[in-house]
Amino acid sequence: MSEQLQEIEFEDHGAKGRYVIRAPNGEEAEMTFVKVGDDQIIIDHTGVPDAFRGQGAGLRLVTRAVHDARAAGKKIIPLCPFAAAQFRRHPEWADVLKS
Repeated sequence: MSEQLQEIEFEDHGAKGRYVIRAPNGEEAEMTFVKVGDDQIIIDHTGVPDAFRGQGAGLRLVTRAVHDARAAGKKIIPLCPFAAAQFRRHPEWADVLKS
């Protein structure tokens, strides 16, 4: 399954969106967000099923959001406890963290 973790899909649903990793058995690890204007997103949820645990799926999802935000010049507000913890562990992401 770790090869599947390389493929993170981005879904844009207008004011909301998500990053998702799909396992061959159909399970999904996801990180959802809400857009705030044109230059900010709020990460509001990260869900990682047991099938993904211990494989870094949650970190990969947040890392992808950081990469995309940086490329688009956006800031991130990590309301999700998991995402907030990752921002504390990764000071190199400070440039995209909304203070």
